[in-house]
Amino acid sequence: MTFDELDLDPNVLKAVQEAGYTQPTPIQAQAIPFAIKGRDVLGIAQTGTGKTASFTLPMITRLVKGRARARMPRSLILCPTRELAAQVAENFDTYGKYVKLSKALLIGGVSFGDQDKLIDRGVDVLIATPGRLLDHFERGKLMLSAIEIMVVDEADRMLDMGFIPDIERIFKLTPFHRQTLFFSATMPPEITRLTTEFLHNPERVEATAPATTATTVEQLLCRLHPSRREDAEREKRDLLRDVLRGEGDALKNAIVFCNRKRDISSVFKSLEKSGFNVGALHGDLDQSVRTATLDGFRDGSIAILVASDVAARGLDIPGVSHVVNFDVPIHSEDYVHRIGRTGRAGRTGKAITLCLPHEEKHVEKIEKLIERPIAAMEPPGGPRPAPRAPAVEADEARPPRRAREDRPQRRAEPRAPREEAAAPEPVRDVARAPRREDDRPRRRSGGGRDEAVVGLGDHVPAFLLREVPKRALRANVPDDADDQAA
Repeated sequence: MTFDELDLDPNVLKAVQEAGYTQPTPIQAQAIPFAIKGRDVLGIAQTGTGKTASFTLPMITRLVKGRARARMPRSLILCPTRELAAQVAENFDTYGKYVKLSKALLIGGVSFGDQDKLIDRGVDVLIATPGRLLDHFERGKLMLSAIEIMVVDEADRMLDMGFIPDIERIFKLTPFHRQTLFFSATMPPEITRLTTEFLHNPERVEATAPATTATTVEQLLCRLHPSRREDAEREKRDLLRDVLRGEGDALKNAIVFCNRKRDISSVFKSLEKSGFNVGALHGDLDQSVRTATLDGFRDGSIAILVASDVAARGLDIPGVSHVVNFDVPIHSEDYVHRIGRTGRAGRTGKAITLCLPHEEKHVEKIEKLIERPIAAMEPPGGPRPAPRAPAVEADEARPPRRAREDRPQRRAEPRAPREEAAAPEPVRDVARAPRREDDRPRRRSGGGRDEAVVGLGDHVPAFLLREVPKRALRANVPDDADDQAA
């Protein structure tokens, strides 16, 4: 099948041919015909199979006729990350350059004023992240009542990032009679519930089984047994450098994924100090820095990109030769998306995962998800030194202590005869004399002096000697006593 058979607009078809595409991918060949007819589509395909073109091409074809009104966009595309939203906008620029369609990109890190100006003019295609879209809506700058086509891209990533409540709210703000295109690489139960509630008799298009990895990617697992627990992270960074150097000329560029942002900083500094051409990408960076870093990685000025899962979904960088999981992903589905950054569009790629002993449980879940074991690889330079023996084993390795009979015996000195204790005198029954002030028990203070113990003694406090008012006395007398006194 070719794109000529998909009933696309001639101007769209011309742009596709200029982009160098002649044959659609399986997900495109199945989804585009239903989307052009206006049917709801539930598309399931692994990352890197061309899902973005599966909804951009039919959308442009259907939106050619018509015009948008101010603050009322005609179509909406929701993306989980800023980078993916910006990439979708680039695809619209590529495929829609011969049609007069306006678009607006609503993402964080950009001033509201510039985005408001685009919305006020009226846009045919609105590409946004859920949070920034709702910000504009709550400020009264945007209305969603004219949406004709709605797209949810990377829906399972929306679930991981906690956007499902926002997605449900946005769905309810759009017209009931709309076309919905829903794309995801995996189908967790929550996503299935969402599609059942908001899609109208969708056509299920499944190019590959959910949560499968590309056959063009070689997957390897490199285990590390640190010598000591406190040295595990340092030895893991050493292993990462050895792995990258061990790939030699085969490594053109690579993405190193970390689970935590603090690990991104430490790995970035370690690689930079070792002479690697490296960049960092995570969600806390300013948008201009994130965009510049991605552009540098695409044009080759940055060879190694240390990133969080913000770079794991939807980013299309065709020339990535290697993906390295510095940390084993906690969620098994993230592994599928991470290694999907390499081996795209039929190319070959290599994915290496570094694993500490406490991460083995996550590896087992991943292997269960992808239904295949990950091949083990030896660390570059041979196996690492074995971990040190515990302290108990070290004590056992010491020479045994000498037995008691082997020790030199000391000569026992003759003991002096014990004197017999004198018999106690009988206790006399003597009348106790009144104790004087000097006979008070004494205690020894910190300075060594004897101090008399001060107590109540014969002294009566003054408040006990105070005369009780008659009114108080009468208050304590029972009623029957008063009657008898009367």
